[in-house]
Order: sequence, then C-alpha cells, then structure tokens
Amino acid sequence: MEKFARLISLAPFFLLLCLPFSLAGHDYGQALSKSILFFEAQRSGYLPHDQRVTWRSNSGLNDGKASGVDLVGGYYDAGDNVKFGLPMAFTVTMMSWSIIEYGKQLGSSGELGHAMKAVKWGSDYLIKAHPQPDVLYGEVGDGNTDHYCWQRPEDMTTDRRAYKIDPSNPGSDLAGETAAAMAAASIVFRRSNPSYANELLAHARQAGRSNFAAHS
Repeated sequence: MEKFARLISLAPFFLLLCLPFSLAGHDYGQALSKSILFFEAQRSGYLPHDQRVTWRSNSGLNDGKASGVDLVGGYYDAGDNVKFGLPMAFTVTMMSWSIIEYGKQLGSSGELGHAMKAVKWGSDYLIKAHPQPDVLYGEVGDGNTDHYCWQRPEDMTTDRRAYKIDPSNPGSDLAGETAAAMAAASIVFRRSNPSYANELLAHARQAGRSNFAAHS
C-alpha cells in the first residue's frame, strides 16, 4: 500500500514529463486553417471564384424572395440548411474580435485574409437582413422540417420562409447581438475598407437603438 501511495504521489510529475511530448504531436497551424476553412463549407448563396471547398455550389438563391427582401448569402447553421441570425451574428462577433486581438498572429500564419473574408461573408448578410431601421430578419428556413430532411443545400426542398423581428414582434437579444457583430466587423475593416466599415457601423447603431424590446 505504501508503494502504491508513492506511485500515486508521483503521477503529477509523470504527467508534466509527458506533456511536452503530447503537445508536440499537434499541428495547431493546421487546426486554425481548417477551422476557418469550415466556414467556407457553410456558405450560402452565390459562391465566389476563390471558393476553396470546391464540392459546394450555389444554394439558397431565392432566400427572402417571398418576403420581398434579398436574403441570399450568409452561413448555414452547423449541419442544417437553416440560417439562424443569432448564432451567425455571434460567430461574426467572435471572429471579428479574434482578428482585432490576434491579427498579427493570423497574418504570420497566412490566415488573416481568409479570416477577414469569413467575417465579411457574414457581415454582408447581416446588412441584408437589416433592410429597415426597425426590421431585422433573424431566420430563413424552418428548423423543424429541416431537421427531418437530410439534403445538401444545393438540393433542398424544405420551406425557406423568412422570419423577422420588428416593434410588433420584438427580439432584443437578436438585435443586440447583430449590432455587436456589425460594430466589431466595422473595426476589422476600418483601415482596409473604411466606407464598408462606416456602413456596418451605421447599421449597428440603428439595430442597437431600434425599438426591438418587448413591451410590458
């Protein structure tokens, strides 16, 4: 029992000894690259000529048409074909702040350009989803029917209805996160594309000030 106790007491030492060897086997640069590449696989709309995930094609080209608004673009949610505004806005916020805080490191790894394109793909859509100061579209597609249907987005036949918030249908959480996303993205593009940064900031201020809160 005494020998066993001594062996247990040495466990932290052996863990520390083995840690460098375990970490040495991981390629964090590749993990970063693939994490950003993932968003290209989630793109909706007309894909650009420099699309790296070549097995994906244009999809969701009529999104928003039934509501009289252009909602083509943006990102699909996880493995779904639905476009949810809240997680998309949160993604844009977090990716933007990653660039703001770690832009130099992303640049040295060769991923800064890809990261900025990923942010812009999302922020372009958020601008479209905010066609009026007091209107913000927060969802395209129906999650219930989509989850029962295993189709790639290029072939989807599920309902593509668009859902919005406005003063009569409030949603301050969605409006606040969307405002945060566009404000953070405006910082990312402040130097490289100041006119686009100003456009994002204007939308962010409108969405943040609009009457999207529920009334008691």
